Amino acid sequence: MKITVLMEDTCKNPLYEYEHGFSLYIETKKHKLIMDTGAGAKTIANAERAGIDLSLADTVIISHGHYDHAGGLLAFGGKNSHAAVYMQQAASKEYYHKERYIGIDQRILQMKNLNLLNGDRKIDEELSLFAGISGRRYWPVSNLQLSAKEDGHIVQDEFAHEQCLVIQEEKTVLVSGCAHNGILNILDKYHELYGGYPSAVISGFHMMKKTDYTKEEREIIENTARELAGMDCVFYTGHCTGQKAIDIMKPVMADKLVQLHCGDVIRI
Repeated sequence: MKITVLMEDTCKNPLYEYEHGFSLYIETKKHKLIMDTGAGAKTIANAERAGIDLSLADTVIISHGHYDHAGGLLAFGGKNSHAAVYMQQAASKEYYHKERYIGIDQRILQMKNLNLLNGDRKIDEELSLFAGISGRRYWPVSNLQLSAKEDGHIVQDEFAHEQCLVIQEEKTVLVSGCAHNGILNILDKYHELYGGYPSAVISGFHMMKKTDYTKEEREIIENTARELAGMDCVFYTGHCTGQKAIDIMKPVMADKLVQLHCGDVIRI
């Protein structure tokens, strides 16, 4: 399995543009697929710089209904009109960070190849999606600043619109966008549905914070790192995890934690 990081918040390669967003191009035995499309057209330009022909992609997965994961989807549609797009129905709602709209461009809902889901979906023997993560262990505190509009009222976003991708080959890979429901809760749901744990996890952990962590927040990050370190799994992270959280987790997790950068290529 070959995975190219098309968009990430950080970059070490001057060939690529980067911004706040997340996108992967994943080549499996059966598929050429995109997991999230970043915030805009820069993601598509990065694919071209990497020599990736997006017209060959057959599947697009949108992890949740935020602009930094779905913002490049319309630009992708200009390159490819046949790939099946999978997104949870709830991702079509209006989402906000405080007063700022961070939801999807509503024109996405007019895409003819869009599949709106209500829960889990097995695409084929290789690809499956799961949603409905209800655990609240170490639920990211930063979620409290995120809201949704329902029936004209602003309410707390409970992230029913978040879905995770599972790729099953010789090794199994779990891919999430931001793990808004909490990476441990996502892994608990994976264990419930699939048994055991995947060989690799690619996900942001949504631990980013502009100010210093409180003692309690730091303890949560450290405790999360200890639990992840105890699993027979490698974790690739970046985007919304934040450099400060990565620096806290790395001494605990050592080689089990790999930081992502725009343009990186992962082989699993």
